[in-house]
Amino acid sequence: MDKLLEVKGLRTQFFTQEGTVNAVNGISFDLGEGETLGIVGESGCGKSVSMLSIMRLVPEPPGKIVGGQVMFQGKDLLQLDKDDMRKVRGSQIAMIFQDPMTSMNPVLTVERQLTEAMDMHLKLDRTSTHRRAVELLEMVNIPEAEARLSNYPHQFSGGMRQRVMIATALSCNPKLLIADEPTTALDVTVQAQIVDIVRRLRRDLGMSIIWITHDLGIIAGLADRVQVMYAGYIVERADVRQMYRDPRHPYTLGLLGSLTRVDAHSKDRLTPIEGRPPDLIDMPPGCPFHQRCTYRIPLCLEKNPALSEVSAGHEIACWVDTKTGGQRS
Repeated sequence: MDKLLEVKGLRTQFFTQEGTVNAVNGISFDLGEGETLGIVGESGCGKSVSMLSIMRLVPEPPGKIVGGQVMFQGKDLLQLDKDDMRKVRGSQIAMIFQDPMTSMNPVLTVERQLTEAMDMHLKLDRTSTHRRAVELLEMVNIPEAEARLSNYPHQFSGGMRQRVMIATALSCNPKLLIADEPTTALDVTVQAQIVDIVRRLRRDLGMSIIWITHDLGIIAGLADRVQVMYAGYIVERADVRQMYRDPRHPYTLGLLGSLTRVDAHSKDRLTPIEGRPPDLIDMPPGCPFHQRCTYRIPLCLEKNPALSEVSAGHEIACWVDTKTGGQRS
C-alpha cells in the first residue's frame, strides 16, 4: 500500500500565561492510500490538535508547531507558505468538525456553504456548481436535495447538518478526509447512519480517512488500524482486530474496560480509569500514565518508554508486560 501521509516527530505547543502546554509530543505515524486510521483517547490527549497541526489550523498565537514533518504526496505541509497550504486545504485534505451546530454559518444558505470550496478550487460555472451541490447532498442521503439547497442550517436536524458537513468536505474530491469526532453530538441511531455513510463513501470514492474519537466502539467496524493517544503521545497502535483481540497497553485496557458490551451480564460493572490525565504544563517524569496505572513498576516513574513492537505491526509504549505484570525484555 502506497503511503499518502507520513507524520514524523510532530510537536505542537501552546504558550499561555500559566506556562507552555505540551499538547503534541513528537508523534510519528503514516497512512496508506484508501486506508482508514482510527485515533482514540480521552479529551485533551492531543487527537484534535495533532490533526489541526496537519491542516495548519492551529491558532498562532497562542499555539505553534515547534517540530516535525508532515509529508503529504511528497510535500512537507509544514514548509508550505499560506497560499500553497490554502490550495491543499479543502481540495486535497478536508476536515469534518465535531459539532455541526456551530460549524455552519447560520446566516448563509446550505448551497452557499456547500459551494464555497468549489468556487475556490474547481472554478466551475454556476450551473455545474449547482448540479454538483445537488449530487453531494444526494450522496449523503439528504431527501429532496435540490429543494433543500436554499434552506438555512437551522432548518436541518443535527444529523442532517452533519451530513451537509460531510458533503461540504467531499465537494472537491479530497484524497484525505479527517473526521474529528463527527458523531459526538448525535444520538446513537444517527451516529450509526453517519458511520455507514462514511464507510460507503470510502468504498465508492477510495479516499483515505482519519477518524478521531474517544469511543473505541465506534471505530470497530470502520478503521483498518487504530492508534491510542495519551497526554500528547501515541501509546499503542495496531491493526483494529489485533487491538480488540489483544490490547497490551494499560491505558488501552482501561478504555476497553469502560465500554458497555452487548454480551455483558447484569452483574458485570464498567471499570473506570481512576485518577486524572497529567498536567500538560508540568508533566511528571517517566511514563505520563504511571500515576493512574495499576501495572506500574519503579522504572515507569523514571523514564518514558518509546513505542516498540510486541508482535508484527503491534506497538506499545510501556515498560510492563500486562499479561505477566513483569518488566518487558
